[in-house]
Amino acid sequence: MKHILLIEDDIYIGNAIEEMLKREGYRVSRAYSGTEAVLVLPQAKPDLVLLDLMLPGLCGEEVLKQIKGIPVIILSAKADIDHKVELLLGGAADYITKPFHQKELLARISVQLRNAPAIGTSTVLTFQDLVLDMDKHIVVVNDYEVKLTRTEYAILKLLMKNPDQVVTKSLLLDRICEDTPDCTESSLKTHISHLRAKLRETGNREYIESVWGIGFKMKEE
Repeated sequence: MKHILLIEDDIYIGNAIEEMLKREGYRVSRAYSGTEAVLVLPQAKPDLVLLDLMLPGLCGEEVLKQIKGIPVIILSAKADIDHKVELLLGGAADYITKPFHQKELLARISVQLRNAPAIGTSTVLTFQDLVLDMDKHIVVVNDYEVKLTRTEYAILKLLMKNPDQVVTKSLLLDRICEDTPDCTESSLKTHISHLRAKLRETGNREYIESVWGIGFKMKEE
């Protein structure tokens, strides 16, 4: 399910957009000011941002400067062409002028989400102080590299790609076979036990938790 962060201070407009997005199957987070948006962004990790410009606290233009690697569609009553061009050159993926038709907004959202992977997907996964670099195939905790086996690395990568979800044992086995051939149902528990021990030894805390009878997930502090 794609996740959209809606930054809009007008409650009625925001509620209408949120209802529309949820009806279309999107997950929606809200921020009602520029200041709140900057605080929410790191935790929300949205796939796309809908950004109003006239916000309390930080204005939309300032918020835009702090959004990196995520497509942003500007929602604004400002129709000045020079202002539009400035924002598009400044990092916005699209600009739609209020009032707009819901179908047009949904189409623009669909286009940006479809194009986002081609624009450049990050090869670095992060979870709190845990960093996994998919290009270099290294894992770092608190600036210390953790030496993992091929199977341990594959397990951790899948869990970090889905940090808010419980990954079932069957899904783990199915997905990590793409990266490693030596993990079976009987050995999975041992691989995860060794992985947890290595991360715990370096980071002095648990990073992976078992969900009894289902599978595993990343553990929040």
